[in-house]
Amino acid sequence: MPGLPSGSRKLALWAAELAAEKKAEDLTLLEVGRVSIVADYFLIATGATRVQVQTICDYLLEKVKEAGLSPLRMEGYREGWWVILDFGDLVVHLLQPEAREFYKLERLWSRAPVIKIQ
Repeated sequence: MPGLPSGSRKLALWAAELAAEKKAEDLTLLEVGRVSIVADYFLIATGATRVQVQTICDYLLEKVKEAGLSPLRMEGYREGWWVILDFGDLVVHLLQPEAREFYKLERLWSRAPVIKIQ
């Protein structure tokens, strides 16, 4: 994709597409901006292992940097248990299955509308 998608919704959908390209599972896109000022969107995705979580993260970073964007913050990469990429309007959560089950982000943010991912 040449250039950065305009708008936080397009960015969120693009990030979901990129994560899916690296076999992320159970992708969920929440419009948290409707219930909080934290961000406009949360993308939540599962990687089966630490290596897969890191691979998804690396791929997302590579593609968004090619488009001229970098995260404001990144946490958890070394451990690969729960990686957070904060792009301001979009926060990407990449979790191993056990972390996703433990933290239950969808339940925590259950008031946020779920956006259908193609």
